[in-house]
Amino acid sequence: MKLLVFVLNNEEFLEEVLEAYVEAGVTGATILDSEGMGRFLAYEVPLFAGFKEFMKGNKPYNKTILSVVRDDAVVKEVRSLIDPLVGGLDNPGTGIMFTIPVDWVSGLVPEDEEV
Repeated sequence: MKLLVFVLNNEEFLEEVLEAYVEAGVTGATILDSEGMGRFLAYEVPLFAGFKEFMKGNKPYNKTILSVVRDDAVVKEVRSLIDPLVGGLDNPGTGIMFTIPVDWVSGLVPEDEEV
C-alpha cells in the first residue's frame, strides 16, 4: 500500500482531478486546503516581501489530496489521467504528485465492500 499525495496548484481542476481518481479506481481521498511556502513567505513574513514579484501569476492557494492506494497499477493510472489534465506534472506550477510507503493502516473499507 502507498499514500498517494497530490498537491494541485490550480484549484479549478479539482473536480476533473477527482473524477480521474474515481476512474482510476481510487475509492476515497481527503482533500486539504493548502498554501505554498513561497506564498506564505512573500505575504506573511515582511523580511521576504520581495518574493511577491516572483509570485506573479502563481495561484496563492492549492489543494492537497491524500489517498491510501492498495495497488501500484492504480497509482500509475491516476498519474496517466492527471498529467495531461493539469498541463503536465513536469511543468512548473502544475502540481506535485508522490507516494509514501504505508506499512500499516486501520479504518479502510475492505476491498470486497468498496462501491
